[in-house]
Amino acid sequence: MKRYIGEIGLTITAIIWGSGFVMSALALDYYTPYQILAVRFTIGAILLALVFHKRLRKVERNVLWKGAVLGFLLYAAFALQTVGLQFTTPSKNAFLTGVNVVIVPFIAFILYKRRLDTFELFGAVLALLGVAVLSLQWSAGVNFGDVLTLGCAVLFAFHIFYTAKFVRTVDPILLTLLQMAFAAVIGCLTVIGLGETSFSMVSSGIGAVVYLAVFSTTIAFLMQTIAQKHLSETKAAIILSTESVWGMAFSVALAYEVLTFRMFLGALLIFVAILLSETKPQFFRKRNVQHVNERKI
Repeated sequence: MKRYIGEIGLTITAIIWGSGFVMSALALDYYTPYQILAVRFTIGAILLALVFHKRLRKVERNVLWKGAVLGFLLYAAFALQTVGLQFTTPSKNAFLTGVNVVIVPFIAFILYKRRLDTFELFGAVLALLGVAVLSLQWSAGVNFGDVLTLGCAVLFAFHIFYTAKFVRTVDPILLTLLQMAFAAVIGCLTVIGLGETSFSMVSSGIGAVVYLAVFSTTIAFLMQTIAQKHLSETKAAIILSTESVWGMAFSVALAYEVLTFRMFLGALLIFVAILLSETKPQFFRKRNVQHVNERKI
C-alpha cells in the first residue's frame, strides 16, 4: 500500500511540474530567471513554515545539514538549467535535464556499491529514450548551454538520490521545509548580488510566479519528498520523467502545440518504461516460481 502512495504522489508531482512549463514561460515575460527562483523558494519556505512550524522544534544538527545539502542541490540544479537555456534550445535543455533518470542508479552503484536492478535500469534508459523522442529536435554540435544543462541533470540526479536516502531517517516534511529555506536564502542572496531587486507588479506576472511557488514548488516538492520514502530512487526518477509528458499534454490542451505522432510515441515509451520497472520483475518471478514447481512435480 505504501508503494502505491509513493507512486501516486510522484505522479501528481510530475503532473504539477508539467503544468508549470506554461506558467514558467509566462513568468519569464516579467521576471528574470533568478528572480523567479528567489520568489518560488521564499514563498515555499514561508508557507511550509506557517503550516509546519512546530516541526522546527525537532531540528538537530544532522537534520540541518541534510536540508542544506538538498537545498543547495535544488537551487544549483535550477540555476544551471536556467542559465543553460540561454545558450541552447528548449528541446535540448528538456532532454539533457531528463538524463538524470539514467544517472540516479549509477550514483547508488558507484558511491554505495548498490546492485544495479536490471529492470529498473532498462526502464530508466527507455524513459530517457521517450524523453528524447518527445522533446529533442536534433541539432549538430555541443555548446556551452548543453554542458551546463548536463550539469543540471547530474545535480537533479543527486537531489533525487539523497532525498531517498535522507527520508529513511528524517521527517520528510521537516526535510522539505529546511531545503526550501536554504534554497530561498541562496536565491535571495543571488538576486541581491546581481542587483535584480526591482520586481514587476503586473498581475499576470504575479499570478504566474505565485502558481509556480505554491504548486510547482511548495506542494510538488513536499509530495516528492514524502513519496520517496516509499520507493527506490530509480523508480522515483522514472516516474518523475513523465513531467515532460504532462508538459506536452498541457501545452496541447491549451493550444500551444499540436499533437504529433512523435509526441505520442515519446509518451508511450515513457509509460512503457514505468510499466516495465513496476511489473516485469513480478512477471518473471511468477514464471520462475512456476518453473521450480513444475520441476518438483
